[in-house]
Amino acid sequence: MTDAGSTTALVLRAERTAPQGTEGAPLAASHDVLLLDLDGVVTIGDQALPYAVDALSAARTDGLRTVYVTNNDQRAPHDVAAHLTGLGVPADARDVVTAAQALAQLAAADLPAGARVLTVGGEGLRSALLQAGLTPVAAADEAPQAVALGYTTALDWAALSELCYAVGQKLPWYATCADPVLRTPRGLAPGVGAAVAAVTTATGRRPQVAGKPAPALHREAAARGRAQRPLAVGDRLDTDIAGAHAAGAATLLVLTGTTRPAELLAAPPGQRPTHIGRDLRDLHVAHPAVHGVGDGFTCAGWHATHHPPTHRITVTGDGHDPLDALRALCAAAWTATDTGAHLPDLTPTLARLGW
Repeated sequence: MTDAGSTTALVLRAERTAPQGTEGAPLAASHDVLLLDLDGVVTIGDQALPYAVDALSAARTDGLRTVYVTNNDQRAPHDVAAHLTGLGVPADARDVVTAAQALAQLAAADLPAGARVLTVGGEGLRSALLQAGLTPVAAADEAPQAVALGYTTALDWAALSELCYAVGQKLPWYATCADPVLRTPRGLAPGVGAAVAAVTTATGRRPQVAGKPAPALHREAAARGRAQRPLAVGDRLDTDIAGAHAAGAATLLVLTGTTRPAELLAAPPGQRPTHIGRDLRDLHVAHPAVHGVGDGFTCAGWHATHHPPTHRITVTGDGHDPLDALRALCAAAWTATDTGAHLPDLTPTLARLGW
């Protein structure tokens, strides 16, 4: 993977206590490269999410470069690029950075050339290991020197058993990511993290995780895009937002994937997005600022207040967009939890706002 530190200027930001506004300009106007997660941001399953194709087309028209940063290792980069192009989002292999590539680089740094690696995952993981000079094998009795786990819909008890046999031999082992779930058109399906949990439970050993939230993927993506002002766009707090935060990039959380508003309000430092949007259309609109006023925070006609000692948070106002109410609520909730407050369930408040 490229060392992004020498090719792009990423400025670490202070821990966030409120979503940022854009001073009346569209969000995209402040950035030169979009570092985009795929599942839950651009696509769901094999289909493009609503508005994604048009929003990314508008971004390219405005001169933004796009690099796709994904923990999904099923496909090799050229296959991901071909799939995106077929959906109407032009891309080539250099525009795609996968956790499989990151895992292969980690393993290649630790192992001798040609080393055998017990591999459970998709073609994208096997291809990345081969390109890194390693040899994927399928069974623990083929004398592997390491273990690699990625996403595959063909995972079964036999494959899990092979993983456990090899990991139990104290071999180095790697996982592309630790995402416990994957959002699909039918709902939430088990992710790589679910298989990691099974192997860890059986063996007592945890893998080295290559993908997000480790910062390597976002740094590599920023380097490929020659970014000076990157904006990372994701749908998960604990991977997309945390990984970009660790890499020093500004972030946009979109609510088209895994993270729900209640989880956003409970986000710890390091997982709080710079900006919040419903979907990729929010790249092309101004984001109103959140202001601390009196006993709380205001945003575009909404006012959120934290009430100690009960730690209730209320929101009032006559703003037009419930998304602005959510922004004000985030400021109140994040500030309160940073002082040690334990907030009550805010689901009823969110439901009244249509969330």
